[in-house]
Amino acid sequence: MSNTTNLIISESLAAARARLVDALAAAGRQADDARLMAVSKTKPAAMIREAWEQGQRDFGENYVQEALAKQGELGGLEGIVWHFIGPLQSNKTREVAEHFAWVHSVEREKIARRLNDQRPAELGPLDICLQVNISAEPSKSGVMLEELPGLAEAVLSMPSLRLRGLMAIPAPAEEASAQREPFARLRQALDTLREMYPEAPLDTLSMGMSADLEAAVAEGATLVRLGTAIFGERDRTS
Repeated sequence: MSNTTNLIISESLAAARARLVDALAAAGRQADDARLMAVSKTKPAAMIREAWEQGQRDFGENYVQEALAKQGELGGLEGIVWHFIGPLQSNKTREVAEHFAWVHSVEREKIARRLNDQRPAELGPLDICLQVNISAEPSKSGVMLEELPGLAEAVLSMPSLRLRGLMAIPAPAEEASAQREPFARLRQALDTLREMYPEAPLDTLSMGMSADLEAAVAEGATLVRLGTAIFGERDRTS
């Protein structure tokens, strides 16, 4: 990778981190209350390596085969954490269970059961976020809010999974107040689950991207996802 590209990633990653810190400060939260996930789908392993060299550790991938190829190239990077954030089909659960630390897109008990059964014991529990269709969009993945407690209870019974929290991608909105409303509902849903299951490690709200990061942080996001802001425009032919 060229020195120019290295510099661009260094600068963009620094800008993304500063934006997150500013959003946390504006929300009256501590600077370490949320962390940044670099969404690296369609980006080459060399760019991920450069971000890692700049201290980035959490990386989000949407496509299983693409992610496995990158993991093969980057196996020696200490402390790297791979998050699967895309739709997950039954025929891909074994590879995800074996090669990722987190899955943010669990929306069905069947998928959760397969991940649980296929998780290698030596890796320890797989961290899970349940994806909620918070805007009730027919075309959007995710469990509906009214079905969330049942799915959460099922996942909590699976010994090879560790339910950490919720993920959502709300419908786009321009105004900050409109952006915040679905995030507030997701936060309230997590609060309800915490009351129902006080022993569960429910500490994660995976929400917020480039267009709505500030609104998500204002409503309690603990993990925000930025791709283009760090790596540049993605290759939409992939």
